[in-house]
Amino acid sequence: MLQRLIYNSFMAHVDKHPPGEFCWMELATSDQNAAKKFYGSLFGWTANDMPMGPDGVYTIFRVDGRDCAAAYTLMAQERAQNIPPHWNFYIAVENADAAAAKAASLGATIVAPAFDVFTAGRMAVLQDPTGAHFIVWQAKDNAGIGVSGEPGTFCWADLSTPDRDRAAKFYSALFGWKITPGQDKDDPNGYLHIQNGETMIGGIQTSAGRNAQAPAHWLIYWYVNDVDASAKKAKDMGATFYLPPTTIEGVGRMAVMADPQGAVSAIFKESH
Repeated sequence: MLQRLIYNSFMAHVDKHPPGEFCWMELATSDQNAAKKFYGSLFGWTANDMPMGPDGVYTIFRVDGRDCAAAYTLMAQERAQNIPPHWNFYIAVENADAAAAKAASLGATIVAPAFDVFTAGRMAVLQDPTGAHFIVWQAKDNAGIGVSGEPGTFCWADLSTPDRDRAAKFYSALFGWKITPGQDKDDPNGYLHIQNGETMIGGIQTSAGRNAQAPAHWLIYWYVNDVDASAKKAKDMGATFYLPPTTIEGVGRMAVMADPQGAVSAIFKESH
């Protein structure tokens, strides 16, 4: 569980992401038009469609006129593998090729070797040694998320993994993250904080707090003004909830939802 929100705690325009920072969130969905309506209504996102290949479009969502996330329709090869709708998770690096090679040397699987995305940047798709997928992003024309702290923007991420020790060692070695216990340092299964440089950016869930049947994954949190109101609106539009609006004492209120197509993320509002 989230212990406290420091990352993106105030509204700001973002022009560059330091290495190791979460820099982009991308929805792979079975119904792109439905997703645009759902997230546009829920978060106030505006959608900008860009051509992607001969048949598809890449939707860039914006808040306050700044890029905040994206969406595309699941590709044929993803559908052939029965990959469900999901959120892809990008982490900034200086060199995608070097990061992928280092990740592999640390036990990761290279799902897709580094490749250029037009002039936007260069990326590689990886699976950490415990099974969670993520993407490393070497920015060129597109730095990634351009706004933080505004309702509807990314604010935190949790890693759910069956092997927290191995995951912590892997990510610390790859990105230089400092991963430390949360408030209850005497609890061997306690929440772990992820710090990139001087900034707290996420955490690793407790063993007791994760679904043992779920594969390892990253969970994205979106900042909202009112968790209960947002949850009700999402439910009215067809979302289902794995965790209904819940208060974490001294931290804030959160809920975990699956959108109507099944992609899972969380909404959060900090305590005052």
